[in-house]
Amino acid sequence: MEVALTNKRKKAPKQSYQTYYQAKGWRPFDFQMASAKAIEQERNGLLNVPTGFGKTNALMVPIALDGVKKYHRSTKFFAIWITPLRALSQDIYDAAVDVSRHYGLNWRIGIRNGDTSLSERQKQTRSAPQILITTPESLHLLLAQKNYADQFRTLEYFIVDEWHELLGSKRGVQVELALSRLKTISPNLKIWGISATIGNLDQAEQVLFGDSSHYHNKVRISTSRKKNLQIKTILPDEVEKYPWAGHLGIKMAPKVLPIINDHQSVLIFTNTRSQAEIWYQQLLELAPHLAGLIALHHGSLSREQRLWVEDALHQGKLKAVVCTSSLDLGVDFSPVDVVIQVGGPKGIARFIQRGGRSGHSPGQKSKIYFLPTHSLELLESSALQEAVLNDRVEDREPYVRSFDVLAQYLVTLAVSDGFVPHQIKEEVLSTHCFQSMSHEEWNWLLAYITRGGEALEAYDEFKRVEVINGLYKVESKRIAMRHRLSIGTIVSDNTLNVKYLRGSFIGTIEEWFISKITPGETFWFAGRNLELVKIKENSVLVKKSNRKKSGKVPAWMGGRMPLSTKLGSGLRTELGKVAREDLVNRELKTLVPLMERQREISVVPEADQLLMESFQTREGYHLCVYPFEGRFVHEGIGALFAYRISLLQPITFSIAVSDYGFELLSDQPIPVQEAIDNEFFTPERLWEDLENSLNASEMARRQFRDIASIAGMVFQGYPGKQIKEKHLQASSQLFFNVFQQYDRSNLFLRQAFDEAYHHQLEIGRLQLTLERISQMGIVWMQPDKPTPFAFPIMIDRLRSKLSSEKLEDRIRRMQVQYAK
Repeated sequence: MEVALTNKRKKAPKQSYQTYYQAKGWRPFDFQMASAKAIEQERNGLLNVPTGFGKTNALMVPIALDGVKKYHRSTKFFAIWITPLRALSQDIYDAAVDVSRHYGLNWRIGIRNGDTSLSERQKQTRSAPQILITTPESLHLLLAQKNYADQFRTLEYFIVDEWHELLGSKRGVQVELALSRLKTISPNLKIWGISATIGNLDQAEQVLFGDSSHYHNKVRISTSRKKNLQIKTILPDEVEKYPWAGHLGIKMAPKVLPIINDHQSVLIFTNTRSQAEIWYQQLLELAPHLAGLIALHHGSLSREQRLWVEDALHQGKLKAVVCTSSLDLGVDFSPVDVVIQVGGPKGIARFIQRGGRSGHSPGQKSKIYFLPTHSLELLESSALQEAVLNDRVEDREPYVRSFDVLAQYLVTLAVSDGFVPHQIKEEVLSTHCFQSMSHEEWNWLLAYITRGGEALEAYDEFKRVEVINGLYKVESKRIAMRHRLSIGTIVSDNTLNVKYLRGSFIGTIEEWFISKITPGETFWFAGRNLELVKIKENSVLVKKSNRKKSGKVPAWMGGRMPLSTKLGSGLRTELGKVAREDLVNRELKTLVPLMERQREISVVPEADQLLMESFQTREGYHLCVYPFEGRFVHEGIGALFAYRISLLQPITFSIAVSDYGFELLSDQPIPVQEAIDNEFFTPERLWEDLENSLNASEMARRQFRDIASIAGMVFQGYPGKQIKEKHLQASSQLFFNVFQQYDRSNLFLRQAFDEAYHHQLEIGRLQLTLERISQMGIVWMQPDKPTPFAFPIMIDRLRSKLSSEKLEDRIRRMQVQYAK
């Protein structure tokens, strides 16, 4: 998308940043004035301000004003605006158009992302817009074009929006690498980051600017103003009859309807696309009159449907939209006056961001309702309110030593104009991600992109980059095309296009799900009940079904988020209040019947106590432990604890985890007291015992598949002709096995193990948890049946075996049985 502003600049009166706000009838905030002054002084900066206060205008206005002064120099790119979400691009675009028109700038403003048409991209290549709003992936595609340096030479501003969101991902590494190049080729470049909710601001700033003396002239701008976020919990009528576990929350759907009716427009956030599909169906079933007034939005829907929903929200045509993180960040839908969060958001920052989608204007209140999907999530609601009140948000840990992204980046430079290694090496070393890279590791990467490295040099397929008089360059058009198609760090499971028989595109669905459905069966997708006709090449051909209540709901891999460290700490604090009967809010008071049930069978632990419960059922002998640290950490502690018990006696376990704790299940009694006496929760010998207790190779193998794709080792296929999932998996596993046997020093192999421990297992957080537990009192209870605390963990184990429909029935039967 691009627009040319053809109105001529007015010569008088003299413009300033205040004139824009005056024309709008607004009064600029302190941080907006400070940003304008910093940009006037040609400084770099990090802007950290709560959502809904006008961060975009704080930078867009003075940048446009600077454009008025330097317009004769801005024949190409003047400002690049990076955004993590495509939905956010339109808001930034509208702001850029509005501000540019005010100052009479004859500028072209463009959007470039995965939704941008080929013709529009070609147009932007021929004549670059002065302001380009783009994503990290699309920016790297620009770096893969011939003569890219000439286009970026005039670049004055590089703005990274929602920096906190990009920071803790490999997309943030893409931004770091792009900046390392632009600092060299854009002599007048100023860098600005925008963030709303982040705990580690100092580190966020350091990662953004990197190790460059040129960027010592920087400033951090914040404000004392706080967003007025009103939080309300939708409480069940009888907590003892509300599910003790589960993840849908649809039993509370009737309580959502009055909220929808009483407000202009409502965003209903769910944590997964499957949950969004189910909630959309449930609301329409309960309130058929909402047909046409309620919509669905998530990342697997077609671009046309997503854009239609976003446009309808802007215009106030929709009463409600059921959505996922696809509408999380920065999007300004003025008609939205309330948000509903279905289930625990698992993070404080995510909850605040979602709440900020309502009342997204200065001075307006943001309202968010928390709808618990099971009883114990009332603790999360209480913890979230306490965290928001005390301004506690999570840190975002940046990625380091992501050699797969660096390998991809080097080939990107080789595809365009080529690169000289010693120059690019110095730039790369200036980034936070690669500041510890050794000379040997750099040479290994050069060997990999030119001949495949030691293990793959016999295969011509991996000789992608040629060395011509010291210049590293891709000469093959085929290799260049395949690389451009593979640029990016988001590796999803293989997807197929869902289309009607007549060819209308609906969205994408993962191959592993649709492979389980036979022609004639129905499934729900995009809010419609569809009948599978056949799968042809890369398309799932469907037709509408009249069977309104039948059909499976698609599931997508990777949809479950772990509890954050700070929210876990908050949960333990709130639980301590319950134990002391310090019931300070309605959420904790509502939990009283359930907590009394917990006390009857076991105990409610204090914040400085670790509760362990062992009991026997027809399934066997259970041991449940409740650290409240999130499922990734519990996976590691559970395996570690099971291994250490096995050293006492031969014993076999199955392990289940939830965000609240873990369960060990065996067919023989578990020596719990001996484990306590031997201090099995100690952090001593952690690495050695983890290597013995976990299948580290299998964990690393799962990580390696993504690394291999990003590094260009495995090609995922051409548009419309993607390689089958099983073939991709087989290829990456083959490479993994070869490297393990013949090339143990392979950087990607080492990276796979590092990521398995640090990102999948969260080894740092696991060690801190063990250190905390070793200082706590351990309370071991032996109830005669599962407790309300144990129930969610047991259900998580069953979830992998049963469909959602059967699981709901099983939960009800178990709850009745154990409540007696």
